[in-house]
Amino acid sequence: MKNVLHILRAEKRYSQDDLAKLVNVSRQTINAIEREKYDPSLPLALKIAKVFQKKVEEIFFLEED
Repeated sequence: MKNVLHILRAEKRYSQDDLAKLVNVSRQTINAIEREKYDPSLPLALKIAKVFQKKVEEIFFLEED
């Protein structure tokens, strides 16, 4: 799953650790999501969307073939 999490995080000037604390996960989890090595659960995706005041589909999306 593709995402723009790193862009949104940079715009807010949040470190990976800052965001991890806000959504109650490890920094490594945020890093894996940003590198597209891990797809977040729906509850985690919703928490991330809430932090950035965005819809989940504005942050996470399927790659078009």
